[in-house]
Amino acid sequence: MSRRLPIYIAIDTSGSMYGEPIQSVNVGLQAMVSALRQDPHALDSVFLSIITFDITVKEIFPLTPLEQVQIPEIVCPRSGPTYLGEALALVVNRVKRDVMLSTEDRKGDWRPMLFLMTDGSPSDTARFNEIIPELKNCHFAKIIACAAGPKAKTEYLKQITETVVSLDTTDSTAFASFFKWVSASVEMKSIGAGSTDTTLPPPPDEIMLVL
Repeated sequence: MSRRLPIYIAIDTSGSMYGEPIQSVNVGLQAMVSALRQDPHALDSVFLSIITFDITVKEIFPLTPLEQVQIPEIVCPRSGPTYLGEALALVVNRVKRDVMLSTEDRKGDWRPMLFLMTDGSPSDTARFNEIIPELKNCHFAKIIACAAGPKAKTEYLKQITETVVSLDTTDSTAFASFFKWVSASVEMKSIGAGSTDTTLPPPPDEIMLVL
């Protein structure tokens, strides 16, 4: 069995994502999976998990081989808070539970990647601040956080990663560009999974790096 490349995707499904934004996310996720399946390196190594967060945090599916991934339609409530801290806590729990470490007898998984998208800021700030050290101890190869739309607060995302990107809008074009970039980033990592290089492909015009 090939060494796995665990990819976690955490998506904000709070009330402000209701309507076109969450519809666009669904389209983008399907396109991302289709694109990754065209890449033999990704198909051989990528295991994907999706977690959503609003007033509740849900594991849509656990780490699953790319070829077996079936993405259901993701829905969100018309209103409600953004429990980002609890979502990151679930990510930490799943990484500790599912990512295999190397031992003297076997090579473990490649270091995981986390893609996080939110259009706001954490409603559970105490939990968010509490979980940050544990998240950083998970030794992700890369954490990429996306601030979607004008109300997203990048200052929170900068606390968990240096790689923060922003989308001006939450329409279908912006989300399509983001998930296309995610798939390109995963493909690049799957090709060079054994490398310590964490360089990402340049983002498209719709995506801005937050410095």
